[in-house]
Amino acid sequence: MAWMAQLSKNLKELRVLFCQTSPASASTRAFVQNNYKELKKANPSLPILIRECSGTDPQLWARYDMGVERGIRLEGMSETQISKAVGDLSKGGASLKS
Repeated sequence: MAWMAQLSKNLKELRVLFCQTSPASASTRAFVQNNYKELKKANPSLPILIRECSGTDPQLWARYDMGVERGIRLEGMSETQISKAVGDLSKGGASLKS
């Protein structure tokens, strides 16, 4: 996960939305539980917002420079696929800067 240390350089904010109890959000909850500390340690100044709301479909949102936002629906993804999605959003921020 080489992209992990690049998050704060490419993103202004990362938001993870999911339901606390639904099976559709299970892998998103697991991703947050297993990766939040490492993400925050590698990017202490990056706001990483965890939003839990009953009935919410799992989603990942990235905010870039100039208020540009991109989102990905996470329903049906594994933890590994979610990790790749975060990396892809980070790479997307790098491409916006060039």
